[in-house]
Amino acid sequence: MKSGKAVGPDDIPVEVWKCLGEAAVEFLASLFNRVLESERMPEEWRRSVLVPIFKNKGDVQSCNNYRGIKLMSHTMKVWERVVEARLRKVVEICEQQYGFMPRKSTTDAIFALRILMEKYRDGQRELHCVFVDLEKAYDRVPREELWYCMRKSGVAEKYVRVVQDMYERSRTVVRCAVGQTEEFNVEVGLYQGSALSPFLFAIVMDQLSEEVRQESPWTMMFADDIVICSESRKQVVENLERWRFALERRGMKVSRSKTEYMCVNEREGSGTVRLQGEEVKKVQEFKYLGSTVQSNGECGKEVKKRVQAGWNGWRKVSGVLCDQKISARIKGKVYRTVVRPAMPYGLETVSLRKRQESELEVAELKMLSPLLRAADPDVVAVYPFHVEPVCEGALCGRPLGGWGRGCHHEQPMSVPPDRSPPSPLGTRVGRHGAGSPGSPSPCRRFHRPVGVGGGVRLLRRQALWREKQRDSEVSGAIREMWGECDNLVVAGACM
Repeated sequence: MKSGKAVGPDDIPVEVWKCLGEAAVEFLASLFNRVLESERMPEEWRRSVLVPIFKNKGDVQSCNNYRGIKLMSHTMKVWERVVEARLRKVVEICEQQYGFMPRKSTTDAIFALRILMEKYRDGQRELHCVFVDLEKAYDRVPREELWYCMRKSGVAEKYVRVVQDMYERSRTVVRCAVGQTEEFNVEVGLYQGSALSPFLFAIVMDQLSEEVRQESPWTMMFADDIVICSESRKQVVENLERWRFALERRGMKVSRSKTEYMCVNEREGSGTVRLQGEEVKKVQEFKYLGSTVQSNGECGKEVKKRVQAGWNGWRKVSGVLCDQKISARIKGKVYRTVVRPAMPYGLETVSLRKRQESELEVAELKMLSPLLRAADPDVVAVYPFHVEPVCEGALCGRPLGGWGRGCHHEQPMSVPPDRSPPSPLGTRVGRHGAGSPGSPSPCRRFHRPVGVGGGVRLLRRQALWREKQRDSEVSGAIREMWGECDNLVVAGACM
């Protein structure tokens, strides 16, 4: 577990066990063995505190726009991780599930969807996508359905009883700004905030969708976020109805108001999609797993939102970044922690044009200008926004192939080596138009080798790409001003 997390009712943080070292390992091993043998956990672990967190969208006075997070005992969370590790050894989740699975992430699902959309746009064929939303997915899971799905997945009966004990006689209080409520029992749903709940939910979704899901990328799931794709509107309507029936007969519910439909390369008279007589909202863009996908295959809006996300983070810490009394070293750490991670999210799945890369670079250099100006005003006065990085992997500049997608056509996903990546890259769709000379589609453009030297080999795996982006320094220019680097490269100096 990570440090610095909110404690549960017992007020024992996980840092206590980390500080105790080997003594904690021996004590916890003895405690967990007793819990496993008796199939009963301490009564103190059954208590929790429910804190409503606003989703940052919709009416702030509506309870539907809040997510309830449970603050539970950290010691119980360690026990949950032990149980989860053992369950993962015996339960195999379908490849269509990307949520909380080893070596899979949101960018894998986003990338597969973007490539599929580009293929159909390039082949001048329609692609129909329905983004299914489940109402209160975690809170609606029937407990009896959970036990049934665990047994059907091959979980030993002893571990089924251990998980059942975690949910028996559970009591919670709701904490808000004006105080907290009296204790009450919770008899339905999974705990949001539990270390074990994501995998339990994946088991439930795996069993509920067994008869209706298609192979990836035609069906993709990230926990409760479901995407259904098809070549025809009639087929996607039939698949949507099959999903609705399979989920709702087992206690889940499809949200009619939040489920949305998008058609790629739409022709006139494509029509709409209906779910039990209700028309599903038709959109031209959809925010899928935090990344905006557009029906025309473009990524301009996603780039603007990434820039806006960076500026939102910058404004939160602008008091620190613009304070001349704070050292540049501290400012750099704050920038790398708060501002920088928001901008490149999901961009390794996007085909960027030069103009869009420039937008990202200019935005970042503007964010860095207070740090540069505070360190050496003369440099910024002479070379405003033209400082190039000497550190490989910095965000401004493109030593690793840029902000966007590079060489994912060779190794598109971070999947285990014994599984073939569920990607549509090898699929040829429809008739490929000639197009105008010199302006191939993003899909075909990035099927050519990318001339970025050694960065190509590094970009072949998303994990290495993300690690390099995360671990690299902000900029060679800033490192020089911090006293860590002796070289300052100015734009045009190395041409």
